[in-house]
Amino acid sequence: MNTLEYKKPLPPITEQSRPFWQATRERRLQLPRCDHCGTFHTYFEPWCSQCGGEGVHWETLSGRGRIWANCRFHKHYFPGFDGPYNVAMVELEEGPRIMTNIVGTAHGTLDEIPIGMAVQAVFEDVNDTVTLVKFQPVEAPQP
Repeated sequence: MNTLEYKKPLPPITEQSRPFWQATRERRLQLPRCDHCGTFHTYFEPWCSQCGGEGVHWETLSGRGRIWANCRFHKHYFPGFDGPYNVAMVELEEGPRIMTNIVGTAHGTLDEIPIGMAVQAVFEDVNDTVTLVKFQPVEAPQP
């Protein structure tokens, strides 16, 4: 992709979030996990909101999950997001839930991305440093 074409807001890459963004560049989904209670975090701070402990380590996840919630935005809330588009919460096999978009469907309608649908992470390079994680439906096995 030509980086000049990408018009949507991009996440800031901080010291705490850098491992996540490095992993996405390598087509891996990696999240911080509390050293004390084992809770996965979907935020990038060195403390745990579950147990209050300090210290995390990074673990690579499967990238597989199921749609836990979904919606379709018709209003333009942010520059570059031309609607309508879907937003989904995916519950990963390992437990954490992450906000994302579901791609790889004909129209991205809610009928195409029902709650409970099995999905797999895919990676979209948007510039030289940011690769976004999105999900697509897992195709049914061929007979």
